[in-house]
Amino acid sequence: MTKLKIWLEILMVSTRLGLTSFGGPTAHLGYFHEEYIRRRKWMDEKSYADLVALCQFLPGPASSQVGIGLGVMRGGIIGGIISFLGFTLPSVIALIIFATALQTFGIEDAGWIDGLKIVAVVVVAHAILGMAKNLTPDIKRKTIALFALVVTLLWQTAYTQIAVILIAGFIGYLLYREEASKDEKLNVSLFPISKKLGYFCLALFFGLLIFLPILSNFSSSQWITMFDSFYRSGSLVFGGGHVVLPLLEQEFVPTGWLSEQEFLAGYGAAQAVPGPLFTFATYIGAVVAGWQGGLFATFAIFLPAFLLILGTLPFWDDLRSNPKIKGALMGVNASVVGILFSALYHPIWTSSIQESIDFAIAAILFCMLVYWKLPPWVVVLVGAIAGFLFL
Repeated sequence: MTKLKIWLEILMVSTRLGLTSFGGPTAHLGYFHEEYIRRRKWMDEKSYADLVALCQFLPGPASSQVGIGLGVMRGGIIGGIISFLGFTLPSVIALIIFATALQTFGIEDAGWIDGLKIVAVVVVAHAILGMAKNLTPDIKRKTIALFALVVTLLWQTAYTQIAVILIAGFIGYLLYREEASKDEKLNVSLFPISKKLGYFCLALFFGLLIFLPILSNFSSSQWITMFDSFYRSGSLVFGGGHVVLPLLEQEFVPTGWLSEQEFLAGYGAAQAVPGPLFTFATYIGAVVAGWQGGLFATFAIFLPAFLLILGTLPFWDDLRSNPKIKGALMGVNASVVGILFSALYHPIWTSSIQESIDFAIAAILFCMLVYWKLPPWVVVLVGAIAGFLFL
């Protein structure tokens, strides 16, 4: 099969997944496994498990990084880019349209938008419960999560989350460096990534992370400030798309780039579209600077994911076999739970649940999602209808 045919195949399959993959990163990984591994056999089971483990280790959108890795394995660097575009563009286009409608018709006060904000409460609560069960199984990690919750609630700045994650990583290193067992070696030879390219991507990742805030402080350009905010948010998120919420909220709401109503309306809408939740950044960029801002924000927030997956593949075998690194990650993951609890209270709960009817709708939607196991798109639709009828 020629490279062009391979790239077209990647585009076709990833776009179909981008149009149909509801349910968040865990569900996305299931869709990927069914389509890429079971049906098309692009990778064996062990290699897929290795790739998923790597992307769970890295900050950023895990499902998008797995998609990029699958595309790279199938069609090289261009294959990775095509895989990302196919999976991401449907939600990007939908959220740009929604942001345009919000700005044009002033629909942020509509009842169905209030319903979507209640959906955001339910989705984040569900994410916290699932993550807390897996990431804080013992009293030490529960304490780290409590520390993260208290600190991020009392000092709500963009740098607080960064500091909490770093401190939690150090505590995890001290507590778990002897307990973290060595895992199996990864078969990274399947991925056509050289160590030279890996070094370049990692250097570029850290260079931008350090240089962009400095450049933003000395520049009056809105675009540089936006790029810095989105890039930093995409670089520092452990735990998936829901954790990007507090970072983006602190970057754009207190500074007046968009109102809290607009922020929560977009977060609710992001639950209604398939694909990665990181495309919430697309909505923010489109509200701030039109469709060009939406595309610019998408590029900025996903760029760290590209650089990290391409930069770490050649070195992941050594990293994952180091129990000290794994111990630090255990602390980081526990802090993610606390940050999520903080985000659930503010801004999501405080701005969405204000009356008895709001709480009643949230309780019904929570039961639909968690206990009745209804698809997320059904929960989103019911939330919007309930908001239209009652709010």
